[in-house]
Amino acid sequence: MRRIRSSVRFLALIVAFAAASAVTVFAQQSSGAAPTELPVTRVVLFSSGVGYFEHRGNVTGDAVVLLPFGVADVNDALKSLVVRDEGSGSPSVSYPSQESLDRALKGFRVDLSGAPRVADMLARLRGAEISVDVPATLTGRIVGVEQRPGKEPGTTVQYLVILTQDGVRALPMDGIAAFRFTDRRITDDFERALALVLAAQDTQRRVLELKLPGTQKREAAVGYVVAAPIWKASYRLDLAGAKPYFQGWAIVDNPTEEDWRNVQLSLVSGRPVSFIQDLYSPLYVERPEIPLAIAGAAKPRSFESGLAGAGDEESYAEEYEKDKAYGAAPRSAMAPSPSPSAKAASGGVRGSDAPSEAMMVPREFETARAKAAGELFEFTVKKPVTLERRRSAMLPLVAAELQVEKVSVYAPDKGAPMVGARITNNTGMKLPAGPITVFDGGVYAGDALVDFLPEKDKRLIVYGDDLSLIADSLMTSAEETIGVAISKGVLKFSRRTTWTRTYNFRNSGAIAKRVVIEHPVIGGAELFEPKAYEEKAGNVYRFSLPVASGAQVSYVVKERSPRTDAVLIGNLGNDALVMYSSSKEIPPAVRDALKKATDLRRRLDDAKRALADLQARKNDLSTEQGRIRQNLDAVGSDTSQGQQYLKKLLDAENEIEAVSKGILEARKAAQDAQTAYETYLANLSIE
Repeated sequence: MRRIRSSVRFLALIVAFAAASAVTVFAQQSSGAAPTELPVTRVVLFSSGVGYFEHRGNVTGDAVVLLPFGVADVNDALKSLVVRDEGSGSPSVSYPSQESLDRALKGFRVDLSGAPRVADMLARLRGAEISVDVPATLTGRIVGVEQRPGKEPGTTVQYLVILTQDGVRALPMDGIAAFRFTDRRITDDFERALALVLAAQDTQRRVLELKLPGTQKREAAVGYVVAAPIWKASYRLDLAGAKPYFQGWAIVDNPTEEDWRNVQLSLVSGRPVSFIQDLYSPLYVERPEIPLAIAGAAKPRSFESGLAGAGDEESYAEEYEKDKAYGAAPRSAMAPSPSPSAKAASGGVRGSDAPSEAMMVPREFETARAKAAGELFEFTVKKPVTLERRRSAMLPLVAAELQVEKVSVYAPDKGAPMVGARITNNTGMKLPAGPITVFDGGVYAGDALVDFLPEKDKRLIVYGDDLSLIADSLMTSAEETIGVAISKGVLKFSRRTTWTRTYNFRNSGAIAKRVVIEHPVIGGAELFEPKAYEEKAGNVYRFSLPVASGAQVSYVVKERSPRTDAVLIGNLGNDALVMYSSSKEIPPAVRDALKKATDLRRRLDDAKRALADLQARKNDLSTEQGRIRQNLDAVGSDTSQGQQYLKKLLDAENEIEAVSKGILEARKAAQDAQTAYETYLANLSIE
């Protein structure tokens, strides 16, 4: 029971230290200043997945602002945080380190890494001075912590050994009522370490502490960019009446833990570059280890006079002052503005009060102000917005009478014709992508999608199948040779393929239709018929034609694709040359040139054939000579048979000499024919 009571006592001691440390650390970090609340006054949401949040309010004297962030948002906050406080000369931001908890704890004088027991913690502080209540107060330096046998068999008791003025004392740990360190630096580190342990328990949140030293009451603003849900746009298009009505809504979310109360809300469409860089984690660079140089003394050196530099110390100081002047954060659309925000008017749209979608939208509709922001486009909700945390809302974006033309759209590779419309953005705004719910004749007609729509741009939308329009298409192709030429011995054929697609439409509806044809572009081909297209989008031409009620019409689109085939005449055989020289698709001048090439090629082939015959004859004679010599060796030269073999051998030798002479002449004739043929082809060019 005594050991249990001692454990409870030590647990209470640690809890007391932790509680005291949390309060003390906060007071120390805030330098005696209570946290100042700066409410959110401006929110800018981007369609690229980030949001700009601005806090603004009055501060007095040395102010401290606590900015809580999710761990995933700390890097963005460190990258984009902007502070504007005209009355503070040296604002600063501090925050918990991203180092591992144990590594951070080892950096304090009181090492709490590894979650040590109190006895182990004190053992790590050997040599530190401590004041202990047992219950009398003793002060001394820690010698260590020892385990000694307890009164009961098999038990041990921990003793704190300290060096006092009266000598070394061993104090049982379960008899210590309280202890404190006499060195304030150790106490401060103990408090910081405990605060760090407490903060590490919240693994999903980090608090940035912004200190704004000052002496008077003033307005301060803080802005930053962090990840945020993209805002979405959705539209309604009412086709009834002479002037179709267009209405747009913006869907926004407040995923933060803070209510937006009377904030100025802006919505930006566009794609700014946005990325995450790890600025939160401490980074260490590996450095080489250089051996210590001990032996030897430094050698004396002398230096020559040098030329003066382009600038002097005075000019450097001037440049430094300029740099300091330019170092102030620029005022931009995304930085806290220096002027106070306009007082928020009541009547903001709450998440729970977001207007519901109606089938027929009213014409009176207060929309957002819109303006260009560089390559981006910004919508600012006219009235301040109130939106509780973890809530969403739908806010008015645009309302206008839209220029619309009803059409049917047919693309042969997309299936049946579809009913749609060609809309022109005459709203004066750049409209972000989103769905369009279409109403016609007082009823729901279908849904459409629209991509980003710049001002004055036209766009097709489709929202259903057109069941009263029957359409089909037929593709054919034809090839023709349009020109033949020779260039330096290369026979070139200019050919052309004509692709013809015939579209057929039949309108079985009660009213006339305008059909928009989306004709797929053939790669490498040019439009031949009709001579011009209505518009081109990506890989399709668009043509339109009217189709009266009950009528059947056709529409023909032709494209031509040129091609050049090249044939090296020198590689052609005699038969191929004869075929080309007699072809009706080849002009007479080219045919005549090919006929002459055929004659030269025939002479070359004849010369090569004669040379080959002579070489074959010489080879036969050489073989015959070898056979005669073998027979002569067998019968002897003195016999009558041997004399006959000698005569045959002499005749063969004479013939070989004659054939060799003929080979020389035939080789020269073949070379001359080859040269004549190649020279003719190399210089042959006929357009």
